[in-house]
Amino acid sequence: MAGGPLEGVRVIDLTSVVVGPLCTQILADHGADVIKVESKAGDLVRVMNGRSVTPGMGAKFLHLNRNKRSIVLDLKHPAGHAALMRLLERADVMIWNNRPASMARMKLAYEDVRRINPKIVYCGLFGFGQAGRYRDKPAYDTIIQGVGGMAALNHITTGEPRFVPMVVADKVVGLIAVQMIAMALYRRERTGEGCSIEIPMFENLAKFVLEEHMYLKTFEPPLGGTGDPRILDASNRPIPTKDGWICMSANTDAQAFAFFEAIGRPELKTDPRFCNVPARFAHVKEYFQVRMDAMKEKTTAEWLAIFDRLDVPAMAYNSLDSLLEDPHLKEVGLFELKDHPTEGKTRVIGLPNRWSSGARREWNPAPKLGQQSAEILREIGYDDAEIEAMIAGGVTADGRLKKP
Repeated sequence: MAGGPLEGVRVIDLTSVVVGPLCTQILADHGADVIKVESKAGDLVRVMNGRSVTPGMGAKFLHLNRNKRSIVLDLKHPAGHAALMRLLERADVMIWNNRPASMARMKLAYEDVRRINPKIVYCGLFGFGQAGRYRDKPAYDTIIQGVGGMAALNHITTGEPRFVPMVVADKVVGLIAVQMIAMALYRRERTGEGCSIEIPMFENLAKFVLEEHMYLKTFEPPLGGTGDPRILDASNRPIPTKDGWICMSANTDAQAFAFFEAIGRPELKTDPRFCNVPARFAHVKEYFQVRMDAMKEKTTAEWLAIFDRLDVPAMAYNSLDSLLEDPHLKEVGLFELKDHPTEGKTRVIGLPNRWSSGARREWNPAPKLGQQSAEILREIGYDDAEIEAMIAGGVTADGRLKKP
């Protein structure tokens, strides 16, 4: 038994790349038994992440697939489909990220699954809502960033449309999927009923972007245009100091007035452009320029000492490499070095959140392709002869780790 709030919940994970695996890793990290169903080629992200110690075990795959078990099933083969249906009979959650039409062709639509397990939580992640004209289009993170308005935010601030350089749409939607599945499990606990959940990436990212940037077109008739000017100002970024950069945000009157004292310009507290929150919002360009001019006068460390004393929100800017060495993250134990049975020592990102009631007790490294195929098939009633026949027939693959 794994421990954690989701102990006893079995998840059948038909997802790949980032959006689904992020969701199911969070479920697994909190105690769910996540069975990752892969084709013989495996999850694409196994091989699309640069160098690795052994083939099919890229860094991104390791970070998104710990605490899961891997089974290989050829779902186009009748025996592979039959094995999946046996798994689903005993499952609490099924999650997938193909296009819905593909699931229907494979006889894995909600009606097919509900027929054998009426209490299952059936969760689909796909590009576009099925009531709209884009419903059959394929989608990856960059596609959704572009069509969902996120690249346009960079266009406004930098002069050219650019993707956020991380798979932010996938991660946002993966986190939403965790929330939706948790609510569905809570509802089932009260009512005994399963359900189908549809989570389209486009609609979720459009909501994510427009909650801030619908702005004055929220009103009808519009009171102005789209885009929050404070957030979209080109100076809303890490601020250059004498020796680097600093991240500083003085929003309340108390913070702004303390900032004016810190830079030796107390007269700005009564300047009609900066004397209160609405005034600073209306004159955000001038306010940001004051910040940019002042920060050049001292080093980052000098400013941080001053801002700490005056309680002005500020932190040092981290590069990706310095983030790994951040002293606070070391103190809270976010990173650990752990031994992986095939990859050697790996740097693992721990759980950022804490449960007073206890979390998953053990850590299991990301699995090799099909590492638990035989184990899982045995759990659902296949005997050794049947398993060997499925391996020989290419229905499954045996990725068990060989003892040294």
